[in-house]
Amino acid sequence: MDNYLDGYSVYLRTQKSVSESTFQSYQRDLKQFVLYLQQLEIFDIAAVTVDELEIYLDMLRKKGRSGATLSRFAASIRGFFQYLYLRGVIEANPAASLHVQREKHCLPDILSSEEVDLLFAQPVCDDFKGYRDKAMLELLYATGIRVSELIALDTSDINLDIRVLFCRSPEKNRSVPIYKEAADSVTSYLKEARSALRDIRGEKALFVNASGKRLSRQGFWKIVKSYAQQAGIEKRITPHTLRHSFAAHLLENGADLKSIQEMLGHSDISSTQIYEQIVGNRCRSIYNKCHPKAAAFDHAWKKQAF
Repeated sequence: MDNYLDGYSVYLRTQKSVSESTFQSYQRDLKQFVLYLQQLEIFDIAAVTVDELEIYLDMLRKKGRSGATLSRFAASIRGFFQYLYLRGVIEANPAASLHVQREKHCLPDILSSEEVDLLFAQPVCDDFKGYRDKAMLELLYATGIRVSELIALDTSDINLDIRVLFCRSPEKNRSVPIYKEAADSVTSYLKEARSALRDIRGEKALFVNASGKRLSRQGFWKIVKSYAQQAGIEKRITPHTLRHSFAAHLLENGADLKSIQEMLGHSDISSTQIYEQIVGNRCRSIYNKCHPKAAAFDHAWKKQAF
Protein backbone atom coordinates (compact mmCIF):
# COMPACT_ATOMS: atom_id res chain seq x y z
CA MET A 1 0.00 0.00 0.00
CA ASP A 2 2.85 2.37 0.84
CA ASN A 3 4.31 1.90 -2.65
CA TYR A 4 0.99 2.95 -4.20
CA LEU A 5 0.81 6.03 -1.98
CA ASP A 6 4.39 6.98 -2.83
CA GLY A 7 3.66 6.55 -6.53
CA TYR A 8 0.54 8.68 -6.26
CA SER A 9 2.51 11.40 -4.47
CA VAL A 10 4.94 11.57 -7.37
CA TYR A 11 2.00 11.59 -9.80
CA LEU A 12 0.39 14.55 -8.01
CA ARG A 13 3.65 16.49 -8.09
CA THR A 14 4.78 15.74 -11.63
CA GLN A 15 1.62 15.06 -13.62
CA LYS A 16 -1.16 16.98 -11.88
CA SER A 17 0.99 19.90 -10.59
CA VAL A 18 -1.34 20.44 -7.63
CA SER A 19 -0.69 23.25 -5.17
CA GLU A 20 1.26 22.53 -2.00
CA SER A 21 -1.83 22.89 0.21
CA THR A 22 -3.82 20.47 -1.98
CA PHE A 23 -0.94 18.00 -1.99
CA GLN A 24 -0.66 18.04 1.80
CA SER A 25 -4.44 17.68 2.23
CA TYR A 26 -4.59 14.68 -0.10
CA GLN A 27 -1.67 13.07 1.72
CA ARG A 28 -3.37 13.40 5.10
CA ASP A 29 -6.71 12.19 3.75
CA LEU A 30 -5.25 9.08 2.15
CA LYS A 31 -3.14 8.12 5.15
CA GLN A 32 -6.27 8.26 7.28
CA PHE A 33 -8.17 6.22 4.68
CA VAL A 34 -5.46 3.52 4.61
CA LEU A 35 -5.65 3.23 8.41
CA TYR A 36 -9.39 2.66 8.04
CA LEU A 37 -8.77 -0.16 5.53
CA GLN A 38 -6.23 -1.73 7.85
CA GLN A 39 -8.77 -1.71 10.67
CA LEU A 40 -11.11 -3.63 8.36
CA GLU A 41 -8.19 -5.97 7.59
CA ILE A 42 -8.30 -5.01 3.91
CA PHE A 43 -4.73 -5.13 2.67
CA ASP A 44 -5.42 -5.69 -1.01
CA ILE A 45 -6.39 -2.37 -2.62
CA ALA A 46 -8.09 -4.22 -5.47
CA ALA A 47 -10.53 -5.71 -2.97
CA VAL A 48 -11.99 -2.32 -1.97
CA THR A 49 -15.59 -1.81 -3.09
CA VAL A 50 -17.80 1.25 -3.32
CA ASP A 51 -19.67 -0.02 -0.25
CA GLU A 52 -16.58 0.35 1.96
CA LEU A 53 -15.99 3.81 0.55
CA GLU A 54 -19.54 4.99 1.23
CA ILE A 55 -19.46 3.53 4.74
CA TYR A 56 -16.20 5.36 5.36
CA LEU A 57 -17.64 8.73 4.29
CA ASP A 58 -20.76 8.08 6.34
CA MET A 59 -18.57 7.36 9.37
CA LEU A 60 -16.78 10.69 8.85
CA ARG A 61 -20.13 12.46 8.49
CA LYS A 62 -21.32 11.03 11.82
CA LYS A 63 -18.13 12.31 13.41
CA GLY A 64 -19.21 15.82 12.47
CA ARG A 65 -17.02 16.48 9.45
CA SER A 66 -18.30 19.36 7.34
CA GLY A 67 -19.66 18.96 3.84
CA ALA A 68 -16.60 20.71 2.42
CA THR A 69 -14.26 18.33 4.25
CA LEU A 70 -16.25 15.30 3.11
CA SER A 71 -16.10 16.54 -0.48
CA ARG A 72 -12.33 16.84 -0.21
CA PHE A 73 -12.03 13.32 1.25
CA ALA A 74 -14.13 12.00 -1.65
CA ALA A 75 -11.93 13.85 -4.17
CA SER A 76 -8.76 12.48 -2.54
CA ILE A 77 -10.02 8.90 -2.67
CA ARG A 78 -11.46 9.25 -6.16
CA GLY A 79 -8.17 10.61 -7.51
CA PHE A 80 -6.14 7.88 -5.82
CA PHE A 81 -8.23 5.07 -7.27
CA GLN A 82 -8.24 6.71 -10.70
CA TYR A 83 -4.44 6.73 -10.54
CA LEU A 84 -4.45 3.00 -9.65
CA TYR A 85 -6.85 2.32 -12.52
CA LEU A 86 -4.67 4.20 -15.04
CA ARG A 87 -1.64 2.24 -13.84
CA GLY A 88 -3.47 -1.07 -14.30
CA VAL A 89 -3.40 -1.93 -10.59
CA ILE A 90 -7.19 -2.27 -10.48
CA GLU A 91 -9.63 -3.21 -13.24
CA ALA A 92 -12.26 -0.62 -12.34
CA ASN A 93 -12.42 2.51 -10.18
CA PRO A 94 -14.79 1.82 -7.26
CA ALA A 95 -14.69 5.52 -6.33
CA ALA A 96 -15.73 6.81 -9.76
CA SER A 97 -19.29 7.52 -8.57
CA LEU A 98 -18.25 8.64 -5.09
CA HIS A 99 -19.68 12.10 -4.53
CA VAL A 100 -20.85 14.14 -1.56
CA GLN A 101 -23.80 16.47 -1.85
CA ARG A 102 -22.45 20.00 -1.60
CA GLU A 103 -23.61 22.03 1.34
CA LYS A 104 -25.00 25.47 0.67
CA HIS A 105 -22.16 27.94 1.02
CA CYS A 106 -22.56 31.30 2.71
CA LEU A 107 -21.41 34.16 0.56
CA PRO A 108 -18.10 35.65 1.71
CA ASP A 109 -18.01 39.09 3.32
CA ILE A 110 -16.48 41.93 1.36
CA LEU A 111 -15.16 45.24 2.60
CA SER A 112 -16.68 48.52 1.56
CA SER A 113 -14.40 51.10 -0.07
CA GLU A 114 -14.43 53.02 3.23
CA GLU A 115 -13.38 49.91 5.17
CA VAL A 116 -10.57 49.25 2.69
CA ASP A 117 -9.26 52.80 3.22
CA LEU A 118 -9.58 52.37 6.98
CA LEU A 119 -7.63 49.11 6.89
CA PHE A 120 -4.88 50.65 4.75
CA ALA A 121 -4.56 53.57 7.18
CA GLN A 122 -3.45 51.29 10.04
CA PRO A 123 0.17 50.48 9.08
CA VAL A 124 2.42 53.39 10.06
CA CYS A 125 5.27 53.78 7.58
CA ASP A 126 8.03 54.69 10.02
CA ASP A 127 9.73 51.28 10.28
CA PHE A 128 10.28 48.06 8.33
CA LYS A 129 7.01 46.45 9.41
CA GLY A 130 4.89 49.46 8.56
CA TYR A 131 6.31 49.84 5.05
CA ARG A 132 6.02 46.10 4.36
CA ASP A 133 2.50 45.66 5.70
CA LYS A 134 1.19 48.70 3.83
CA ALA A 135 2.68 47.37 0.59
CA MET A 136 1.26 43.88 1.08
CA LEU A 137 -2.27 45.08 1.84
CA GLU A 138 -2.27 47.49 -1.09
CA LEU A 139 -0.87 44.90 -3.50
CA LEU A 140 -3.36 42.24 -2.46
CA TYR A 141 -6.31 44.55 -3.05
CA ALA A 142 -4.79 46.00 -6.25
CA THR A 143 -4.37 42.62 -7.93
CA GLY A 144 -6.77 40.19 -6.24
CA ILE A 145 -4.10 37.49 -6.05
CA ARG A 146 -4.34 34.71 -3.48
CA VAL A 147 -2.43 35.05 -0.22
CA SER A 148 -0.35 32.00 -1.17
CA GLU A 149 0.55 33.77 -4.43
CA LEU A 150 1.42 36.99 -2.60
CA ILE A 151 3.78 35.16 -0.26
CA ALA A 152 5.37 33.29 -3.18
CA LEU A 153 6.20 36.46 -5.12
CA ASP A 154 9.85 37.13 -5.93
CA THR A 155 11.25 40.59 -6.59
CA SER A 156 11.48 39.67 -10.29
CA ASP A 157 7.72 39.05 -10.44
CA ILE A 158 6.79 42.73 -10.30
CA ASN A 159 7.59 45.51 -12.76
CA LEU A 160 7.00 48.84 -11.06
CA ASP A 161 7.90 50.88 -14.13
CA ILE A 162 4.91 49.60 -16.10
CA ARG A 163 2.95 48.69 -12.94
CA VAL A 164 2.35 45.00 -13.68
CA LEU A 165 2.57 41.95 -11.45
CA PHE A 166 3.43 38.54 -12.91
CA CYS A 167 1.75 35.75 -10.98
CA ARG A 168 3.20 32.32 -11.59
CA SER A 169 1.39 29.15 -10.49
CA PRO A 170 1.31 25.45 -11.50
CA GLU A 171 -2.13 25.98 -13.04
CA LYS A 172 -1.56 29.12 -15.12
CA ASN A 173 0.70 32.15 -15.31
CA ARG A 174 -1.00 35.52 -15.55
CA SER A 175 -0.21 39.23 -15.39
CA VAL A 176 -2.30 41.74 -13.45
CA PRO A 177 -2.08 45.56 -13.55
CA ILE A 178 -1.35 47.53 -10.38
CA TYR A 179 -2.81 50.95 -9.56
CA LYS A 180 -0.36 53.76 -8.83
CA GLU A 181 -0.84 54.00 -5.05
CA ALA A 182 -0.12 50.29 -4.64
CA ALA A 183 2.96 50.51 -6.87
CA ASP A 184 4.17 53.50 -4.83
CA SER A 185 3.72 51.54 -1.59
CA VAL A 186 5.78 48.64 -2.94
CA THR A 187 8.47 51.05 -4.18
CA SER A 188 8.68 52.67 -0.74
CA TYR A 189 8.92 49.26 0.92
CA LEU A 190 11.75 48.17 -1.37
CA LYS A 191 13.73 51.40 -0.95
CA GLU A 192 13.07 52.26 2.69
CA ALA A 193 12.66 48.84 4.33
CA ARG A 194 13.72 45.74 2.44
CA SER A 195 17.03 47.15 1.18
CA ALA A 196 17.97 48.18 4.73
CA LEU A 197 17.85 44.62 6.08
CA ARG A 198 21.05 42.79 6.86
CA ASP A 199 21.76 39.43 5.21
CA ILE A 200 19.15 40.05 2.52
CA ARG A 201 21.54 39.15 -0.31
CA GLY A 202 20.47 36.13 -2.28
CA GLU A 203 16.89 36.20 -0.98
CA LYS A 204 14.50 36.33 -3.94
CA ALA A 205 11.31 36.78 -1.95
CA LEU A 206 9.55 40.10 -2.41
CA PHE A 207 8.05 40.12 1.08
CA VAL A 208 10.27 39.02 3.93
CA ASN A 209 10.24 39.01 7.71
CA ALA A 210 12.61 41.00 9.90
CA SER A 211 15.22 38.25 9.53
CA GLY A 212 15.25 38.64 5.77
CA LYS A 213 13.48 35.34 5.08
CA ARG A 214 10.31 34.81 3.05
CA LEU A 215 7.19 35.69 5.03
CA SER A 216 4.85 32.81 5.86
CA ARG A 217 1.12 32.59 5.16
CA GLN A 218 0.46 32.34 8.90
CA GLY A 219 2.48 35.50 9.46
CA PHE A 220 0.38 37.41 6.96
CA TRP A 221 -2.89 36.15 8.48
CA LYS A 222 -1.83 37.56 11.87
CA ILE A 223 -1.00 40.89 10.21
CA VAL A 224 -4.42 41.22 8.57
CA LYS A 225 -6.29 40.20 11.71
CA SER A 226 -4.34 42.68 13.85
CA TYR A 227 -4.98 45.65 11.53
CA ALA A 228 -8.66 44.76 11.15
CA GLN A 229 -9.02 44.88 14.93
CA GLN A 230 -7.17 48.20 15.10
CA ALA A 231 -9.47 49.61 12.43
CA GLY A 232 -12.55 48.49 14.36
CA ILE A 233 -13.85 46.43 11.41
CA GLU A 234 -16.38 43.99 12.82
CA LYS A 235 -16.75 41.80 9.72
CA ARG A 236 -15.10 38.41 9.76
CA ILE A 237 -11.91 39.06 7.81
CA THR A 238 -9.85 36.21 6.41
CA PRO A 239 -6.73 36.32 4.23
CA HIS A 240 -9.12 35.98 1.26
CA THR A 241 -11.28 39.02 2.11
CA LEU A 242 -9.27 41.52 0.06
CA ARG A 243 -9.37 39.15 -2.93
CA HIS A 244 -13.17 38.92 -2.65
CA SER A 245 -13.41 42.70 -2.25
CA PHE A 246 -11.18 43.26 -5.30
CA ALA A 247 -13.47 41.15 -7.50
CA ALA A 248 -16.75 42.52 -6.15
CA HIS A 249 -15.63 46.16 -6.45
CA LEU A 250 -14.49 45.62 -10.04
CA LEU A 251 -17.85 44.08 -10.90
CA GLU A 252 -19.72 46.91 -9.16
CA ASN A 253 -17.82 49.43 -11.25
CA GLY A 254 -18.52 47.84 -14.61
CA ALA A 255 -15.81 45.22 -15.19
CA ASP A 256 -16.96 42.19 -17.17
CA LEU A 257 -16.94 38.77 -15.56
CA LYS A 258 -14.51 37.24 -18.06
CA SER A 259 -11.84 39.87 -17.32
CA ILE A 260 -12.26 39.35 -13.57
CA GLN A 261 -11.92 35.59 -14.10
CA GLU A 262 -8.61 36.15 -15.92
CA MET A 263 -7.25 38.43 -13.20
CA LEU A 264 -8.27 36.06 -10.41
CA GLY A 265 -6.84 33.06 -12.22
CA HIS A 266 -10.06 31.04 -12.05
CA SER A 267 -10.03 28.10 -14.45
CA ASP A 268 -13.84 27.94 -14.43
CA ILE A 269 -16.13 30.96 -14.86
CA SER A 270 -18.55 29.43 -12.34
CA SER A 271 -16.06 30.22 -9.57
CA THR A 272 -16.20 33.89 -10.57
CA GLN A 273 -19.99 34.06 -10.84
CA ILE A 274 -20.33 34.07 -7.05
CA TYR A 275 -19.42 37.77 -7.19
CA GLU A 276 -22.52 38.52 -9.25
CA GLN A 277 -24.58 37.20 -6.35
CA ILE A 278 -22.57 39.19 -3.80
CA VAL A 279 -22.98 42.42 -5.78
CA GLY A 280 -26.67 41.71 -6.38
CA ASN A 281 -27.29 41.18 -2.67
CA ARG A 282 -25.28 44.30 -1.83
CA CYS A 283 -27.26 46.44 -4.29
CA ARG A 284 -30.55 45.16 -2.91
CA SER A 285 -29.39 45.89 0.65
CA ILE A 286 -28.45 49.47 -0.28
CA TYR A 287 -31.73 49.94 -2.13
CA ASN A 288 -33.80 48.68 0.79
CA LYS A 289 -31.90 50.92 3.18
CA CYS A 290 -31.97 54.11 1.12
CA HIS A 291 -35.11 54.11 -1.03
CA PRO A 292 -38.11 55.76 0.71
CA LYS A 293 -40.47 53.07 -0.58
CA ALA A 294 -38.06 50.17 -0.20
CA ALA A 295 -40.10 48.37 2.47
CA ALA A 296 -43.04 48.00 0.08
CA PHE A 297 -40.70 46.87 -2.71
CA ASP A 298 -38.96 44.34 -0.50
CA HIS A 299 -42.29 42.85 0.63
CA ALA A 300 -43.48 42.54 -2.97
CA TRP A 301 -40.17 41.01 -4.09
CA LYS A 302 -40.24 38.37 -1.35
CA LYS A 303 -43.85 37.53 -2.13
CA GLN A 304 -42.98 37.07 -5.83
CA ALA A 305 -39.89 35.03 -5.00
CA PHE A 306 -41.87 32.48 -3.06
